[in-house]
Amino acid sequence: MLIAIIAHDGKKAEMVQFLNENADILHKNEIELVSTGTTGTKVEKAGFKVEKMLSGPLGGDAQIASLVASGKCHMVIFFRDPLEKHPHEPDISMLMRLCDVHDVPLATNPSSASLLLKGVNFS
Repeated sequence: MLIAIIAHDGKKAEMVQFLNENADILHKNEIELVSTGTTGTKVEKAGFKVEKMLSGPLGGDAQIASLVASGKCHMVIFFRDPLEKHPHEPDISMLMRLCDVHDVPLATNPSSASLLLKGVNFS
């Protein structure tokens, strides 16, 4: 299973914490992670293996959207900062729309992400 992880700057530490808290699920089930560039760098430093795309503003969100559209990405965990303005908002909207179009689970905060991970049947 391929899970995309993305976090806005103000949410990157929260993403690393979330992954650490769910490391047993991620490692036990051999989940592959793909990420936008800067988030991926933080996640790697925390000891997780992740395939890094470009940074979000440089096209990373669009690259992950392409994985969703092609059926290669099975879940997206995107810790968004709703209180900040983002110059790449059109790419963010496209990614979220493609998750809806292709029926790919999308979590935008730790509570929903926990429910998604715990609700997946990995057998």
